[in-house]
Amino acid sequence: MAAGILLTPFFVLFTIAMLIPVGYAIWLSLFTQKLSGLGFSGPHSVFDGLGNYVATLGDAAFRDGFRVLAGYVVCYIPIMVGGALVIALLLDTALARARRFFQLALFLPHAIPGLIAALIWVYLYTPGLSPVVDAMRSGGIGLDFFSSNGALPSVVNIALWEWLGYNVVIFYASLQAVDRSLLEAAAVDGAGNWRQAWSIKLPLIRSSVFLVLLFTVIGSLQLFTEPLLLSGSGSAITSTWTPNLYAYAEAFQLGDYGRAAAASVLIALVAAVLSFAVTKLANRKGARS
Repeated sequence: MAAGILLTPFFVLFTIAMLIPVGYAIWLSLFTQKLSGLGFSGPHSVFDGLGNYVATLGDAAFRDGFRVLAGYVVCYIPIMVGGALVIALLLDTALARARRFFQLALFLPHAIPGLIAALIWVYLYTPGLSPVVDAMRSGGIGLDFFSSNGALPSVVNIALWEWLGYNVVIFYASLQAVDRSLLEAAAVDGAGNWRQAWSIKLPLIRSSVFLVLLFTVIGSLQLFTEPLLLSGSGSAITSTWTPNLYAYAEAFQLGDYGRAAAASVLIALVAAVLSFAVTKLANRKGARS
């Protein structure tokens, strides 16, 4: 009885903030706007079944967005998870100094809202405005961060700057829970810092690694703010560069809310499949250990 009372606010908020919007998106995706007669009466909603899903999957722009997203994931996730893990392990060694300072310095970018962070990097990427770009060009390095070859690394860099410190804190907190007597015994047996990290620390924080991997995969599929702000102004990033941008353009630029809802549901399904795959991999690794 007491547990039910305590859990009621959660389920109420979960229903209002999650279940109802998802249900409405699925319902909306089953309808499309059509003109009746000569079109003088304006568009009206018509049940279209899976028509929006078929049209969305048949749209090359939507499929190309997933190709871009796949390239982003291949570049971003290994650097993010691997980099955060290496930094956390370095901070956890006995040789590390000023740990609190570096934790705070690494975490501070995450405290900046994503919109503000993206605007800062747009300024730093823009020739004629950015002192970084001007300094690079004066040194003979001419990089165009908005070109077709530079757009993806530019977005990856922004995301890394925002989220690396956050994951470092998660890993470092997990490392603090490792039994120090195990490390002391390993040191007595002659194991160095890297041997301790590989054979003791990493296996003991495996659950945290997979948790960060899961959150990173889900966050990657939600890529939206950074490319949206980098689009335009001669950038190679278009209004359909990622699946989320495609859904946004369909809804707020073209006014096709049924197509936008169908795209959103498809993105959610991909996220669910990938999340399930990461969870199964984590459980399999845990069972083997």
